[in-house]
Amino acid sequence: MQAREVRDMSDDELTAKERELKESLFFLRLRHGTNQLERPTQLAQTRRDIARVKTVQRQRQLERKA
Repeated sequence: MQAREVRDMSDDELTAKERELKESLFFLRLRHGTNQLERPTQLAQTRRDIARVKTVQRQRQLERKA
């Protein structure tokens, strides 16, 4: 997911996407723990996507305060 795509989402979409990514991360960690994960890079990519979403949410929060 590109940062541009995240910035184009609405606040509600960002919240839903964050929830979806966290759920995905949970299942990826579970599969990784049982050695069933085919691409371990998915873990890192999912964490980065969560960070992108949270960064955009925080930026918007700070813009509203100012």
